[in-house]
Amino acid sequence: MSIDYGNLCSVILKQCFGETVQLVGDCLFAANARSLGNIVKSTNLTRREVSTALGILIKYQLVTFQANDVNPFMAEYSLKRDEILYILRYSRYVHLIQTKYGSVGAAIAEELLYSGSQTASNTLLKCLSNNEINEKVETIRDTFVQMIRDNYLIKLPMLVPTETGEPELVPKLHIEDYDLFNPPEIDLAMLAKVQAGTVQASQLRDAAVFWQLNFKRFHQDFRDQCMISAVERKLGSSAAECFKYILKQMYERTDPWQRQCSNPFTVVEVKQVVEKNSSNLDLIRHLDQYVALLADDSLHFIRKIGEMGGGQYVVDLAPAFESLALACIENVITERFGSKASRIFRVVRMKKYIEQEDLQKEAMVPAKEAKLLSYNLFQEQFVQIKTIRKAGGGGTGPAKAFYLFYLKYKQIAKMLLDICFKALYNDITRSNYEKNEHKRLIEKSQKLDSIVATMKERGESLEYIAEILETLTPPEREILDKVKNRIKTLSKAELSLDDTIFLLQMYLYHSAQVSVAPATKK
Repeated sequence: MSIDYGNLCSVILKQCFGETVQLVGDCLFAANARSLGNIVKSTNLTRREVSTALGILIKYQLVTFQANDVNPFMAEYSLKRDEILYILRYSRYVHLIQTKYGSVGAAIAEELLYSGSQTASNTLLKCLSNNEINEKVETIRDTFVQMIRDNYLIKLPMLVPTETGEPELVPKLHIEDYDLFNPPEIDLAMLAKVQAGTVQASQLRDAAVFWQLNFKRFHQDFRDQCMISAVERKLGSSAAECFKYILKQMYERTDPWQRQCSNPFTVVEVKQVVEKNSSNLDLIRHLDQYVALLADDSLHFIRKIGEMGGGQYVVDLAPAFESLALACIENVITERFGSKASRIFRVVRMKKYIEQEDLQKEAMVPAKEAKLLSYNLFQEQFVQIKTIRKAGGGGTGPAKAFYLFYLKYKQIAKMLLDICFKALYNDITRSNYEKNEHKRLIEKSQKLDSIVATMKERGESLEYIAEILETLTPPEREILDKVKNRIKTLSKAELSLDDTIFLLQMYLYHSAQVSVAPATKK
């Protein structure tokens, strides 16, 4: 992990959990695993403060622990570095759930994100106490169960009991794969008694079964939407809908996070799904043509491998995300160096290896300008140079050297990721600065807004409300508007950066080589 990503994780932890958790998180980020005593020594915090901070991070599934290999009675703690970034996506997770399950689903997601992990019964009780949710307990329970069946919620590992029944110094947690999405038993009668205060929540059947959001499932939807949007921009809405049903068919028999291409599917199978779910007559009539169009397109989302069943295809995400990532890189180059530099980059990409003289001819850029732009791209590590030396005639003359431009896609993607992490860190830091610098003014505005809302509910006159609003002077209102606009712009930039980070991470994930275990000798 890079220094820029470490700084970003640090500022996220501070913003969400405070300085103590930030210090513990920074300490864990710097090492693969640390013991409690090691963390206390490194951070200069008290043992109690470190224990509390670790408890918070474990509750939010940001830290894992296991027994030390040498000393099984001592726990070692490790930070889940990748998952700290998920905190910035919490609003996107809630929005996705709201579009699928309505306000009840959004309330469940918000409660689980706010508490880190929670039992099903406690989540239902919190939703029932929410004044904005006017649904019956049965509706909330059914929504919770449906979210589990759709894999948006996942069960956390449970405590493994010891043979003697006594607690271990380093507890062990375990759960079988088949039990991850097994819905809990929720006793509504007992829930009503807990709500009435006649029974303790610890007496409920599922008191030891905790749930959290399954981030992989959300990222699967984000990934699908990223690809569907790309198809829609290039080939139209019907082609995008066709690809959506292809993905749906793919998930029936393929692991969503399989790095290799999917298991084969046929046009006949896709046609059955489309006819059952779609009302798009154009798509139903010309499905074969849309599938062929997707297969022939330069994005390479699907690939034809046979003729069985009207045509046999596979979804290959590695070349698909390579195309999307390279389009993103080209946009960055255009913004930084101009359209001619982007043209040079495309020529190098197309030719794979090319000399300077050939480059300026192919890109149709003047020699002097081509040299300057290619040097700038090389200096910023968007292109690489390979040197090939050839001995002179007869082996006696000086060696002749050829300098070829070429691309390292993964290196460019990793470099851009680091730039995005740094930009995101600067964005959050600046936003926090604006809020702290104008804290008094923002609080005054919020207080006025709440007073005015109360007055409107009471039916106060508009003249009296206007007098109250005038307590915020015109210069203060002007400053407040500027601050709000700056914070709004920074929030939009944060969302845009996260989209770019997600795209590059998907490219690096799917382009990673799948390690094959060597065959054992018999």
